[in-house]
Amino acid sequence: MADAAPQTYDVVIIGGGPGGYNAAIRAGQLGLKVAVVEMRATLGGTCLNVGCMPSKALLHASELFEAANTEFAGIGIEVKPKLNLGQMHKAKDDSVGALTKGIEFLFKKNKVDWIKGRGRIAGQGKVEVEAADGAKTTYETRNIVIATGSEPTPLPGVAFEDGKVIDSTGALALPKVPKHLIVIGAGVIGLELGSVWRRLGAQVTVVEFLDKVGAGMDAEVAVAFQRGLTKQGMTFRMGTKVTGATSTKDGVELTLEPSAGGAAETLKGDVVLVAIGRRPYTAGLGLETVGIETDKRGVIPNDHFKTTAPGVWVIGDVTYGPMLAHKAEEDAVAVIELIAGKAGHVDYDLVPSVIYTGPEVAWVGKNEEQLKAAGVAFKKGKFPFAANSRAKINHETEGFVKVLADAATDKVLGVHIYGPSAGELIGEACIAMAFGGSSEDIARTCHSHPTRSEAVKQAAMAVEGWAMQA
Repeated sequence: MADAAPQTYDVVIIGGGPGGYNAAIRAGQLGLKVAVVEMRATLGGTCLNVGCMPSKALLHASELFEAANTEFAGIGIEVKPKLNLGQMHKAKDDSVGALTKGIEFLFKKNKVDWIKGRGRIAGQGKVEVEAADGAKTTYETRNIVIATGSEPTPLPGVAFEDGKVIDSTGALALPKVPKHLIVIGAGVIGLELGSVWRRLGAQVTVVEFLDKVGAGMDAEVAVAFQRGLTKQGMTFRMGTKVTGATSTKDGVELTLEPSAGGAAETLKGDVVLVAIGRRPYTAGLGLETVGIETDKRGVIPNDHFKTTAPGVWVIGDVTYGPMLAHKAEEDAVAVIELIAGKAGHVDYDLVPSVIYTGPEVAWVGKNEEQLKAAGVAFKKGKFPFAANSRAKINHETEGFVKVLADAATDKVLGVHIYGPSAGELIGEACIAMAFGGSSEDIARTCHSHPTRSEAVKQAAMAVEGWAMQA
């Protein structure tokens, strides 16, 4: 049933993930009349419901389980842990539930309307929402923000099959630990979820088309990272493509070939996780009603978040830039501030990347390969966690910090961390680089002792050759 007198909004946001909900909150703060259309039963999008948050819950729990099995006895704690996977999933789901309720509270606090249902653009200034019962209502708005996010990219020849060939969502809810988990794709999602199930007892084989892990990662870090994961028990098949999958009674049989061409072989596992990346989600969005066309990758182009259609904006995974929740959050603030007549801006060179394995990997700015390709003269400082007091005392000495600085000006161009708490430590690098800081600025700033952050300071000192702890 159509709404006889549709409400009029300043902004209607399609999608309630990190981009959408943060845009809504900022709009509320700035006094705009705003609504979010979300088709899930809960707010938070992929990140909160079936992505970043539940994966971190399982990463944390599985790290504790492995520590209890391998490290506790050495530091004087004698226990015999037993895995209760059902309780682990329940703890994860409870945490996610609390976070989604938190967003609902923030919506009420900032006077944001949550319109439940599937939204589509129905012409300029119009958003049609189909509720769960099929009822359709059209809302009028001065601005539409597309924040529909992304979905897992399927692999041709490998059809998804519940419990056997799964995506990241399925990997977060496996009812039992696989005997042999095959992960297709050595990116963030594959390595994080592969490490979860390895810790809980699975044999894990990672099949990757490219010759290095972690797309976009500094090559030196990638080599050390892969070596560390191999030492933990993961098996890697690099430079290998998957050409087909056959479901068997007790698992899945994959057909593999070298990426460069060569003889085919088979690899059998009981569960296969397809984690080759994500693609923009624009299904049924009504883009054609306002003349918007995606590029060949499905991305909606933008110019300072503006699409080709007047009053229609786009943020997050569905447009340019890294598909990261925190990038979408920055887009969200910028787009609403532009709509409100302010100066919204995002520096995409300063969006950090993190892989939450154990140890973590984090980086921001340029890597060595990019600087060399661009012909930029740079100096490098490195410092190992094996020489860091806090890391050593905590038995977490794997990895290093690397600082890259301009050879002439000493401006920090990139920071790469493989080691404990890398995802937290990278924030210091982001701040320094946002202010155009030099390696000397970091090196001469007092850091508390003993902390892992001292490894960043020492790496910055090493740029000029005066690291004192190694």
